[in-house]
Amino acid sequence: MTDRTARTLLVTVLAALVAAPAAAQGTEAPTRTAQIEQAQAEKAGQLKPPVPNAAEKYLNWAEDYLQYGGVTWHPYFKSPYSGGGFVIGAGYLKRVGSYNVLDTRGSFTFSGYKRIESEFTAPMLYRRRVALSVLGGWRTATEVAFYGVGSQTTTDAKTNYGFEQPYAAVTIAARPGRGLFSQRGPVVMHGGLEISQWKQKPGSGSSPSIETVHSPDTLPGVGASPTYVHTQGMIGFDWRPAPGYARRGGFYSVTVHDFSDTDDAFGFGRIDYDAVQHVPILREAWVLSFHGRVETTTEKPNQQIPFFMLPNNGGGSDLRGFPSWRFRDRHSLLLQAEWRVIVNRFIDMAVFYDAGKVAATHGGINLKDLHTDGGIGFRMHGLVATPLRIDFAKSREGFQIAFGSSAVF
Repeated sequence: MTDRTARTLLVTVLAALVAAPAAAQGTEAPTRTAQIEQAQAEKAGQLKPPVPNAAEKYLNWAEDYLQYGGVTWHPYFKSPYSGGGFVIGAGYLKRVGSYNVLDTRGSFTFSGYKRIESEFTAPMLYRRRVALSVLGGWRTATEVAFYGVGSQTTTDAKTNYGFEQPYAAVTIAARPGRGLFSQRGPVVMHGGLEISQWKQKPGSGSSPSIETVHSPDTLPGVGASPTYVHTQGMIGFDWRPAPGYARRGGFYSVTVHDFSDTDDAFGFGRIDYDAVQHVPILREAWVLSFHGRVETTTEKPNQQIPFFMLPNNGGGSDLRGFPSWRFRDRHSLLLQAEWRVIVNRFIDMAVFYDAGKVAATHGGINLKDLHTDGGIGFRMHGLVATPLRIDFAKSREGFQIAFGSSAVF
């Protein structure tokens, strides 16, 4: 091979090497960015909506069934009266227009407590700022506990009583907006009128019936059947996402009650002060929740407060480590704290502490000699409601298991 031929061949090879990358870049091997874009385009064409598994389908159905009224027949777990024990119940929901409903429901317990009622609800009046409820029903209880009046009563003094109560009520709740056409504001108002008759009866169960231990002279209300015209008005501030289940926000209110006895024998007034605050932690994975409540009563001139209408503490929604109706007196104080852990979208776990007392005078509502308990609880919930709650509580008087169909606060 001549030198001229060798030089020609070398030039040709070098030219080919220079041209090859440009050709490859334009027509053959794509860059890394192009490869990623191509893979994403192919994957996007294969995407499908997520399909829930069998467990998720059941939980979705349960949430709709228990909360949103998507069915006519539904379970109803509200107790006829506190302390009745395990509740069985059902209701029939009928739509009356786009938002209004008529719900007829009933429940009973194995100890003989019963409730049947019907409620018409119009929740979306006046640009969804006013809700109307019309309710009528009847309930009875057979062995409601009474331990005496005062904060230092003992379980040895327990007696039982029963009652029947027909009732009818109209309630209007309003939530004004920040402006005429703006979203709803935090101010809440509530007004109601109820007519009911409390017919106190002898109690059943293992404890003595109340009339065998107390008389009308020693305990106002024994054997009485007052008919009450009960009016109430509430004003407060509420910025929780929903009253039935919340992980943030607060609720502060004052409610004034007037119980007028048609026979002018057992009339009285009552004022309730309520405060709830939820403090989310770690993006609501944990929640610190606090509740405080004070109830005070005032007798009307020449009238008395019957024992079964006195403020009380004890049971599944306040002092959970004590039996229902454990403490009664003219005034009451309740303090509660919970550390709630979000397990999943349906279940929360809570560690709680309760403290409270009752007192004969306003001055007795203080932080001295509080009755306390603590425990752990589990709640099945949805976005706006808590249809099932189970709390295990321990106090100095023993161990209690409380079931509820709503949030404790």
